[in-house]
Amino acid sequence: MTTRRALLGAIGAGLIAPQLALAQPARKVTVVVLSAGEEEDDAPASQPFFDEMRRLGWVEGTNIAYERFYGRGTREYMDGLAKAAVSRAPDLIYASTANIALALVKEPSSVPVVFTAVSDPVGTGLVKSLAQPGGNATGVFQSFGEAVQKRFELIREALPHLQRIGVLLDRRSADHARQKTLHQEAARATGLELSLVEFINFEAVIKALANLRRAGVRAASITPSVTLIARRREVAEAAARNRVALAAHRVEWAEAGAVLTYGAQVADTLRRSAGIVDRILRGARPADIPVEQSTQAELVVNQRAAKALELVLPQTLLRRADRVIE
Repeated sequence: MTTRRALLGAIGAGLIAPQLALAQPARKVTVVVLSAGEEEDDAPASQPFFDEMRRLGWVEGTNIAYERFYGRGTREYMDGLAKAAVSRAPDLIYASTANIALALVKEPSSVPVVFTAVSDPVGTGLVKSLAQPGGNATGVFQSFGEAVQKRFELIREALPHLQRIGVLLDRRSADHARQKTLHQEAARATGLELSLVEFINFEAVIKALANLRRAGVRAASITPSVTLIARRREVAEAAARNRVALAAHRVEWAEAGAVLTYGAQVADTLRRSAGIVDRILRGARPADIPVEQSTQAELVVNQRAAKALELVLPQTLLRRADRVIE
């Protein structure tokens, strides 16, 4: 599979405080940024990271160069992407998903890795502990335990007569077993029957959505997956064709067409990870930087997607939303 790389446009240095600029290393550093999806989707979504880096004094074209790689995320692709990134010997690699980060730490390299959008960094083997990562990787994680049940409660509020909910679960995701358990527990707690669909490739996802429709399942929950997030617009379009309302964990899904998302605030996660990158580029070791937890949650509702499915969302839900997409 081929990849496409695009360098970010140069950002003017005039707005950076002189003292911040003087504090930077004399040489220009290189950061490789690895994203799972297409450039037109992932570049806007990751902008809070670059905005925070700029605020911290890292100005592209002056003291930092970014190399971005995009593509559709299969495991084989991620392994190849990791090897390519390490071979470039950058000062740091920024990984947008758990699977990319895992592929990186498996490479025999000491290049620092900063990850984000990870739900269980210890359980997946990315770090030895949250307080003392111990290797060349650290970053920000998002706890999904309570968020999964809350998301089930929200989708049931949106569809009051819902009795069964589908779950799309990537068998090859970094935390497959944990996600399976969390969704089973959430279904029991909310009194919903579960239609669990496990897949290993994108084609199976499209078939699964058609099967859910035939089974009369009106809603499905999206779990963390490189395959899903990389092709989220196609997944959302297939769900809409099959009259299945999607609920997910990241705001990007609502922007792609999910009826609602509830989970860690992505912008907060990205800003936190930029702070960690800043510390490493100034000389700190990843092994000594504790993994941070994103604690801010957000509810985003896509009213447009709901109307397309002829769903009338309750005002109570809309009023609680941090953002409503009309």
